[in-house]
Amino acid sequence: MSQTPQAAQERAATLRQQLENANYHYYVEDEPQLTDAEYDQRLRELQALEAEYPELATPDSPTMRVGAKPDSGFPEIEHVVPMLSLDNALDEEELLAFGKRVAKGLERDASALVFCCEPKLDGLAVSLVYENGYLRYGATRGDGRTGEEITNNLRTLRSIPLKLRGDQWPALLEVRGEVYMRHSGFEALNARALENGDKVFANPRNAAAGSLRQLDPAITNQRPLEFCAYQVARIESDAELAATHSGRMALLRDWGLPTNPELAVVEGIDGVVDFCRRLGEKRESLDYDIDGAVIKLDALSDHNVLGFVSRAPRWAIAFKYPAQEQVTQLLDVEFQVGRTGKLTPVAKLEPVQVAGVTVSNATLHNMDQIARLDLRIGDSVRIYRAGDVIPKVVEVVREQRPTDGREIVLPESCPVCGSRVEKLDGEVDARCSGGLYCPAQRKEALKHFASRRALDIDGLGEKLIDLLVEREWVETPADLFRLEAARLAELPRLAEKSANNLVNALETAKHTTLARFIYAIGIREVGETTAANLARHFGTLEALRHAELEALEAVADVGPVVAHHVHTFFRQSHNQQTLDDLIAVGVTWKEEEAGERPQPLSGQTWVLTGSLESMTRDDGKARLQALGAKVAGSVSKKTSAVVAGEAAGSKLEKAMQLGVEVIDEATFIQRLAEWEG
Repeated sequence: MSQTPQAAQERAATLRQQLENANYHYYVEDEPQLTDAEYDQRLRELQALEAEYPELATPDSPTMRVGAKPDSGFPEIEHVVPMLSLDNALDEEELLAFGKRVAKGLERDASALVFCCEPKLDGLAVSLVYENGYLRYGATRGDGRTGEEITNNLRTLRSIPLKLRGDQWPALLEVRGEVYMRHSGFEALNARALENGDKVFANPRNAAAGSLRQLDPAITNQRPLEFCAYQVARIESDAELAATHSGRMALLRDWGLPTNPELAVVEGIDGVVDFCRRLGEKRESLDYDIDGAVIKLDALSDHNVLGFVSRAPRWAIAFKYPAQEQVTQLLDVEFQVGRTGKLTPVAKLEPVQVAGVTVSNATLHNMDQIARLDLRIGDSVRIYRAGDVIPKVVEVVREQRPTDGREIVLPESCPVCGSRVEKLDGEVDARCSGGLYCPAQRKEALKHFASRRALDIDGLGEKLIDLLVEREWVETPADLFRLEAARLAELPRLAEKSANNLVNALETAKHTTLARFIYAIGIREVGETTAANLARHFGTLEALRHAELEALEAVADVGPVVAHHVHTFFRQSHNQQTLDDLIAVGVTWKEEEAGERPQPLSGQTWVLTGSLESMTRDDGKARLQALGAKVAGSVSKKTSAVVAGEAAGSKLEKAMQLGVEVIDEATFIQRLAEWEG
């Protein structure tokens, strides 16, 4: 039932106030009051009210942020007060020289001066003009004297109030500020672009500038842009207003315009130097890019005394940090092999200084990224580095492309071990298929091989494996079983007793099951359940080694992709040699004919909870799986039975609530004996 016009008017006013309050608390106070879903629900309700009662729409309504027709082009607009640049200080000596100049101009001691300091955001400078509290227009900086009017686009930014808060604002207010994009928003924007097959942006500044100059405001509205005020350019008011820059920044906050939370008032030029040092240390942890700090004399009366040179004020300066972006030449591309076999292309660059560090390598992620960049060896490329983040190639400078640029080709063989390189359809990464054989993957492969759910080699931890590989005592899993206690005792922090214990644990680990062995050798995407299914289906390692793709795909839970990985693994001669070596050193298990073991629990789902005394839960899980059961981690109506050990908790309670059968450890052991014959 529709509301009365009076009720609709009151509700619309309430919704407008709630939405603008939400924007203020989110962007100015950094204290969100509404979730995104709550904000969107209120905005949709307001849109519906204004559609039903068009007379309720007001120029400052949140619904008016989007809805203007796309522009055919941006009209030029002349700045009443020019948007001038700032002089730069590239080091602390130049900052101190600035302090001396302003102290001399004011005939005061530099230590007695008061400055207002804030980050210099790396975005796009804009000007906003408010008349009687309402946003009249907004413009880009342009050449400083003439910019482009982009009011409709600026209205889409929730951080820009369409109407100033309160009622003490001046008749006319011109505010300068920066439109920028946070790292988190930039990454999300590029992720969406990749999903849609669209062009990605090189860096947050380019993304902000490109978004703000869209002819269609609806596109700008989809971009995560924010505004931060940094200057009052014009103000006309009958009231007494703040006599300092920091005071005017506080007024802007009261009127609903965001300012930077890092803004600080300091005493003396030494305070300025300290601020710049501290901000520089925080630079890499900020969620937005800065390229320096802006320092201004705080007292506006000092601005009037010092005035301007032709293009910059004498009372302010920008302290610049080392550039985070540079152009250099791509000399070559090498492929590194990671611990999981992933091949990562790495750009070899003509060394260049980026953000204060000499960069000669940069990540290229994968072949898809190389294709998106249309990158060739010999290209001039733009490098981006923020803080300690690994440098990235973000763009090719096309106009500098050489005529003899070379195509970048994925190698067919692993550059480390020579194994076949695979890149499956639908996958982004290419991988070495060498597995246990590949030195680049060796440490991780050995750690997996010795892990609790694989061969469960007690006492063989990560640090010890690292040491054994680094000393070149172990290259393959078979080498583990050739280790002698006397030699192990030579290692740091490994006494004679510990060395003997490890050798005994290795001897024990030789006696395993086929399922554990298949899992331990680390075939890609073969987990415990798949390993158990393969062991159960083929019965012997020999049958599995020679299985064709069709036979592998016939195994439960094995699809074409996993079948391909298994087939490829066993077709590699070095993997065959690794298996032979393991058998030669005495690794053994009981083999059965395919299908010989009965499957009385086929189709059932079991859950193990609490601690068991006579076996580990992993052993219980393996025995259930060998009998055909699926072992789950949670209880549901589909659970067939729950084995409850000591200190069973919420799973036991849920089983009882659902009426699922619960058995204790003694009953479980008795049933296992019956099923296993």
